[in-house]
Amino acid sequence: MLVLFETAAGYAIFKLLKDKKLQETENLFQDFVSAESASKIVKLKHFEKFADTTDALGAATAAVEGKVSKPLRKLLKKLVSKDAQEQLLVADAKLGNAIKEKTSMNCISNSNVLELMRCIRSQADGLIGSLPQREMAAMALGLAHSLGRYKLKFSPDKVDTMIVQAVSLLDDLDKELNNYMMRCREWYGWHFPELSKIILDNIVYIKSIRLMGMRTNASSTDFSDLLPEEMEEQVKEAAEISMGTEISEEDILNIHYLADQVVEISDYRTQLYEYLKNRMMAIAPNLTILVGELVGARLIAHAGTLINLAKHPASTIQILGAEKALFRALKTKKDTPKYGLIYHATLVGQASTKMKGKISRMLAAKTALAARVDALGEESSVGLGTEHRAYLEQRLRFLEEGGQRKISGGKKSFQFQKYETKSEIRQYPVSADSTAQKRTHTTAFQPPSIKQETEEMEENGEPPPKKKKKKIVLLEEENGDIPEQPEEKKKKKMKKIKAEVVEEAEEVPEGKRKRKKAKAAE
Repeated sequence: MLVLFETAAGYAIFKLLKDKKLQETENLFQDFVSAESASKIVKLKHFEKFADTTDALGAATAAVEGKVSKPLRKLLKKLVSKDAQEQLLVADAKLGNAIKEKTSMNCISNSNVLELMRCIRSQADGLIGSLPQREMAAMALGLAHSLGRYKLKFSPDKVDTMIVQAVSLLDDLDKELNNYMMRCREWYGWHFPELSKIILDNIVYIKSIRLMGMRTNASSTDFSDLLPEEMEEQVKEAAEISMGTEISEEDILNIHYLADQVVEISDYRTQLYEYLKNRMMAIAPNLTILVGELVGARLIAHAGTLINLAKHPASTIQILGAEKALFRALKTKKDTPKYGLIYHATLVGQASTKMKGKISRMLAAKTALAARVDALGEESSVGLGTEHRAYLEQRLRFLEEGGQRKISGGKKSFQFQKYETKSEIRQYPVSADSTAQKRTHTTAFQPPSIKQETEEMEENGEPPPKKKKKKIVLLEEENGDIPEQPEEKKKKKMKKIKAEVVEEAEEVPEGKRKRKKAKAAE
């Protein structure tokens, strides 16, 4: 059996002298304690050395991907012509299948072969012998660095440090340009103050100063390349009646120097922006399409690198740049901020005030995906960013319309009608509890006088009723304030009271009794 052993210096082919040792691998390490004992088990048959690091890297990458490299193919062709019937022991099963397809050689790869490879690796320096140990270590280190760069897909075009520096310089230039322009307006305003109110654009204002110089030269200066005709006429009219002070030639010369610096910085700023735009499209194309060049570059600069930005979750990207507001809100127990640097993206700017928080949250989620694809993806395509941007624009349009969509085939949009429940409250009629019959007449009851009763009784031939005696209600008896009397007197008094009550009941006529009963029933 033949053994294919891969090293950083080249390919080694060993001859397995004792095939039975492959079946008994439990104590195989005892036979590889020294180089002499190992040489009794395996013997070096051929060693193919790599020409340089490039060949070594190509062979290593091919082995990782399960392919057969050119040096290995040439070596195996020699072996096939000599020992066609030999079996080849390979550590990687994928590589063994590829060799079998190319050379029709029988390849074996299992756990026993892996144990044999470990034992050979422990005594590789003594078994190969043609290379010193220092040279082998140096070649292994160089191959490790080259293979690491290959796995990380290292490329100088993917360096995001240039983006961080460019966007920082761009922000500094904007601040300096603003200061210079305000200083130039204020300085020249002493001589021609009306010009700053007529020309609002800073760059056009600076170029007009350079072209005109003193305000007395305004009438003879041609502003057609810079200003429209109406504005040019206003400038010339204002120059004739200007209330500014007179300045010397030396003063206007220094103002011209400042104006030249402003124009140069503005041109360099435009050039730097184009450079930043190209670098962003090369390094993070999907991120650039989603949020724009400046916002994407500021996100990368704030995170440090594109890899660090890809590690952040969407919730962190949403508030990236608003750390002070976040910690202040957490300290005071108020609402946390909804957006940070992502607020300056075009999609968030297009949304209404109510929808900005929702759109920034959705945009941050898609930005996190785009950053991961740009940082870790093998292919640099813009398909993901374009798809996500189209989805976000459609979603924004849907939310701005209030969630209403048109029905297919209809001209008018469907409008949802508001549903309101109308509950009827029924009250229990209290009058239903009364069992007495209701009176038919509406006039109030007026009791008949005593004279009317007596006249009616005389007409009917009935004797007139006797006069009623007044009832004496003794409250003192109820309260218990009656002085103590003998029991016989008390009994006589109670009998008299009862007799008076009975007489009064007899004296009341029957007609009056009926009226009293009816009144009581009401």
